Amino acid sequence: MFSAVLDLTAAGDAAVDPDEYISALMAWHFSAETGSPYWLRRARSLGFDPVADVRTFADLDLFPNVINEFRDIPVEDLIPRGLEGADREIAGIYESGGTTGAPKRFVMFDRWMEFALSWDEFHYADLGTMNTLAITPSGPHMFGEFASRRARRHHGVKFTIDLDPRWIKQLIARGDTADADRYAEHLIDQAAQILSTQSVGILVTTPPLLERIARRAELVDLVRKQIRFICWSGAHMDADSRDIFKQEIFPEIPLKGLYGSTTILGMSRERSEDLPGGLAVFDPPSPYIVFRVVHPETGADVNVGERGQVVMNHLSKYALMPNNRERDVALMAEPLPGALGCAVADVGPVTMFDNHSVIEGVY
Repeated sequence: MFSAVLDLTAAGDAAVDPDEYISALMAWHFSAETGSPYWLRRARSLGFDPVADVRTFADLDLFPNVINEFRDIPVEDLIPRGLEGADREIAGIYESGGTTGAPKRFVMFDRWMEFALSWDEFHYADLGTMNTLAITPSGPHMFGEFASRRARRHHGVKFTIDLDPRWIKQLIARGDTADADRYAEHLIDQAAQILSTQSVGILVTTPPLLERIARRAELVDLVRKQIRFICWSGAHMDADSRDIFKQEIFPEIPLKGLYGSTTILGMSRERSEDLPGGLAVFDPPSPYIVFRVVHPETGADVNVGERGQVVMNHLSKYALMPNNRERDVALMAEPLPGALGCAVADVGPVTMFDNHSVIEGVY
């Protein structure tokens, strides 16, 4: 019998003993009865005993960053053997964006996905029944499925468009910026047709595409008339752009971001209060998703208010992705009371990652 501390609690509930949680997590993922084939096999080459040696959040530093191995692991090997019944129902197999090479694949379980969605639910609680327009990737990208589930929660339908973000990245990588621009405008043309003919209350998109909407006066008017909430994610938004959207272009529409990654199977939510200077702060749902911000050269944690590289951890009974250095830099911010790790602010991409140029495109 494994500890009930691993069972999902209400979104935002950080009231668990962190050491008890980490110890139970190691026992789950590294026991033959409950662990996944991948982690049970990988444990033999770690050089330490996760159950005996990883007792605290800080001990996760012992793990190497294994995330690149997820490019070619059979997805069946990622399913923990201890999951049973409804816990084992799979929402989908989702892939990273392919920004730094071949995509990585992850198993998203239905119960986890519903929990991850609920983490941001308080932003939407009073919106009522309305339709959603998702100008987002779908297919292998979890962003589209989150938008579909958001629409169902508001008893509406989801309108979407055809969007292949990897094609734009290929165009940019080979210097074909003209075709990349034409493709991006093609996306906005599709969105414009929906906005001009359908009733939509929630707009979900990426900052580069929201910027292109803002360039068309007729679309700005349509958004102002019917959109009641804008959710952005999938790419970075700098503080100046965010301020212009909020104060000048869409001043009457709540604009909230989600910062996350497929490599953590979820996201952090934008805090209601900004940091001084208008910087958005993002809180992950501890203890299941936990951030650190570290010095890129030494790996040591930076101090509050200092800038460093983001390290992400997914720590649930559904998956284990510890100690993963992301392709982002951010300011370290104080976490919510009782939460592990830290919050992040002023997130932006590095220019090079794993010897690859970082190309965002539209996602």
